[in-house]
Amino acid sequence: MKKNIAVYPGTFDPITNGHLDIIERASCLFDKVIVTIALNSNKKPLFSKEVRKEMITYVTKKFKNIEVDSFNGLLVDYAKKKKANTIIRGLRVVSDFEYEFQMSLTNRKLSPDINTIFLMSNEKYTYLNSSLVK
Repeated sequence: MKKNIAVYPGTFDPITNGHLDIIERASCLFDKVIVTIALNSNKKPLFSKEVRKEMITYVTKKFKNIEVDSFNGLLVDYAKKKKANTIIRGLRVVSDFEYEFQMSLTNRKLSPDINTIFLMSNEKYTYLNSSLVK
């Protein structure tokens, strides 16, 4: 039987309760969810990749189907390498949708067999983002 594997990418600098809300709900929808730190040379993160990985691992340890990783390069290439069939993106507000929609169309063009799903944040986390937490 084919496993239903999803990738949830982000900088997670730091991980927030909004991210954790998305992870918890995704863990109920997929056999495996890979929370992966996107390494972006254009961003100057406050926390190192290793520290972010430790934080994510710590707050997700109660979920048995969560893997924590990091990647550099194209997301669809990473998803293929991990045999994932879905990319998860969280949406907080309507303005997030335009960017995420463009990215999902680009990813679909590059790899039609990988779907993107959008999960809306719980309303109590819509104001929350990593920049605000920092």
